[in-house]
Amino acid sequence: MSGREGGKKKPLKAPKKASKEMDDDEIAFKQKQKEEQKALDALKAKAAGKGPLGGSGMKKSGKK
Repeated sequence: MSGREGGKKKPLKAPKKASKEMDDDEIAFKQKQKEEQKALDALKAKAAGKGPLGGSGMKKSGKK
């Protein structure tokens, strides 16, 4: 066991994937996903301004 063999071994690099051409269905699907993500982000931002849900206050344990 020489000093060069110790430690983590680097994984072999995977070959680059060839970029495939997208047809109209894939482009439309990606666009729809992007729009849904924007709507979800907008809802998250809107919900972040409000306080916690429930309104029951702090939970108390059964012990006194």
